[in-house]
Amino acid sequence: MSMVIDDAAAALAEARRDLVLRYVQPGLAGLIDGSVSTLAPIFAAAFATGHNWSTFLVGLAASVGAGISMGFTEALSDDGSVTGRGSPLVRGIVCGVMTTVGGLGHTLPYAIPDTLPPGWPNAFWLATTLAVAVVVIELAVIAGIRTRYMATPFWRAALQVMLGGVLVLVTGILIGSA
Repeated sequence: MSMVIDDAAAALAEARRDLVLRYVQPGLAGLIDGSVSTLAPIFAAAFATGHNWSTFLVGLAASVGAGISMGFTEALSDDGSVTGRGSPLVRGIVCGVMTTVGGLGHTLPYAIPDTLPPGWPNAFWLATTLAVAVVVIELAVIAGIRTRYMATPFWRAALQVMLGGVLVLVTGILIGSA
């Protein structure tokens, strides 16, 4: 009986390891890259132009471009034969899609039209406030995933991703405001 339980536990541990190596880790890497690396170009465009549509287009280009780049990077970095990380195509797709999703989250508020009806708040500041709120949610989700799958304590994971996010966000705002 003990041997059956040990075998089942080992199989479960192996299945979890495969899930983490093949899907969670590439997806997490993509989500982090998409959420953090696109902050600088998006917020630089926002503060340089003050126009939502221009910012949206920059964010869309940065998000999709980063997704393509990260997808190829993940797929070409390891064929899986040595590390057991699975199909490079699957990992590349997972990483690329999650990178794109990570960047699009805080890009979408800039799809708000530049001019809103009278009585509405300033469209630029509304979009920027929503984008910052989305960034906070994205970074909290990343910290939660790192806690669940990478055994990182939540507050340490949150501090790490928030620090990185704030540094990149401030960089984009400073460059865009210059």
